[in-house]
Formats: sequence, C-alpha cells, structure tokens
Amino acid sequence: MTDFDLRAATWDADPIKQERALAVAQAIRQQIPLASTWRALEYGCGTGLLSFALHTDLGDITLADASPGMLAVLEDKIAAAGLPHMRPLLLDLTHDSRSAERYDLIHTLMTLHHVADTERLLQDFYALLRPGGWLAIADLDQEDSSFHGPGFTGHYGFDRAVLGAQMESAGFNDIAFSTCYVMRKPTDQGMREYPLFLAIATRL
Repeated sequence: MTDFDLRAATWDADPIKQERALAVAQAIRQQIPLASTWRALEYGCGTGLLSFALHTDLGDITLADASPGMLAVLEDKIAAAGLPHMRPLLLDLTHDSRSAERYDLIHTLMTLHHVADTERLLQDFYALLRPGGWLAIADLDQEDSSFHGPGFTGHYGFDRAVLGAQMESAGFNDIAFSTCYVMRKPTDQGMREYPLFLAIATRL
C-alpha cells in the first residue's frame, strides 16, 4: 500500500484540508464561468474534497486518482451523499492511457507537485479538454523543501513563470495565476506559511 492508501481513512479529519478545498473551490468559481451542464475531471482527487465543494456548480464529475485507498473512501462518501453524477476512476496518467472522454473542466488540488513529468501531464490535460475547456491547477508556490521534509522526491512547489511557460508550451491560452490560499504548517523550523497558487487557463 502507498502512503496515500494508508492515510485515506483519516484524510478528511484534517480541518486544514477541508478549509483549503473550500477556498480553492471559491477561487475557481470566481474565475471560471462554471455551468451545471459541464463535464469535469478532477485529477488526483484523493477523497474528493474539491469536487464535493464544486458538485452543485457542475454536471457529471469524474474523480480520478491512483490510490485505491482514497477511491474506496470516496466511493463511500458519494454513496452516503447520494450523488450519482460523481464517478470515481482509478487512473494514473503517468502509466495509463488517456480516456476518449473529453471535459469542459479539469481541476487539481495539490497534485502536480507529486508528478515527475509535469510537461507531459499538461499535454495530457490539454488533450482531455474539449475546445473551449478550462484548466484549474491549485498547488504550492516554490518552497525550500520544508513542506514535506526529508525523503520527498517530488517538486518543491513551482515557480509561477516556469509553470506558466510549460502551460503555454502545452497549448494553453489565457494563463493567469493568483494566490488562493495560505497554509500554515508546523515544521522543524517552527510554524511556516506556504502560499498556494491557482493557475487558470483555457484550450481554444
């Protein structure tokens, strides 16, 4: 089992994760003209906190993650809430083929910094969007490695200019960054603040 599988059962118990998802959802609402007819994909959904915060704004939502443990918790949440327009999907785009389905919105929260090849993932996102579709990425600004601590093998957040250039290279337009949330987290150096950006872009 992965670390995410092991943490799935208690994931939603963290009030910071709940607060973060609500803040990101509100920022997405303010910057993207969401519609109840839209088909959406949340990639790296975990237990679906972000999509649950957006589910009344959207139509069908596919919630994709590579962790069976997270998806098991998500399935129980969807069943308990009676939300048939939300569908879990086991998917890891670093290994699995892309779906033939196309979406009006792809949204992610704290996922990109776990993906080694961000440029390829952005290309996958572009291919999965229909013309006129929107991309919304919420993740960490570049940090000094203290957020995860020793042993973490992903990205230490992102430089907005560098990520924006990667998004443009993947074909995206109207790219805009804003700060959507600031996490406070205890570290070896005491309590630290870590800003999260929301990157918005469109596919023409």
